[in-house]
Amino acid sequence: MEVNLSQVGELLGLFNQTQITELNLKSGDFELTLRKGDRAVIVTAPAVADAPLTQELPLVVPSTPPETPTPPPGSKKLVDVLSPMVGTFYRAPAPDEDPFVEVGETIRHGQTVCIIEAMKLMNEIEAEVNGQVVEILVQNGEPVEYGQALLRVNPS
Repeated sequence: MEVNLSQVGELLGLFNQTQITELNLKSGDFELTLRKGDRAVIVTAPAVADAPLTQELPLVVPSTPPETPTPPPGSKKLVDVLSPMVGTFYRAPAPDEDPFVEVGETIRHGQTVCIIEAMKLMNEIEAEVNGQVVEILVQNGEPVEYGQALLRVNPS
């Protein structure tokens, strides 16, 4: 089995969204072990001349996504909408449809503002605050990381 780092990243994002604390995936001569906490991600895959390659990477997988800060009343601090997972950012529900939001548009709490595709699943990302979209920080179809700012909102 060939190791695709993009798929491993997507798997990490999905793993982070579950209550599972350890995952061991084996297929032929490929093995991937994930553990939440201060343990390591261990990947074993065949290398050149059938010599196994084992790589240990330090990993701390947070059990919950970072919270979107809520500004105090009367404050005009901008609030970022953060990606809760690794995946691909999409502004619209389909290529031929209008984007969920545009810069300058007023949004409400719970409104879908974008989609993050992870492991062939389309995950709708909702606004955590009411306000006006002042900036879209990611291009359509661009890969995003866990905790990356996607949109900036001026809360109302």
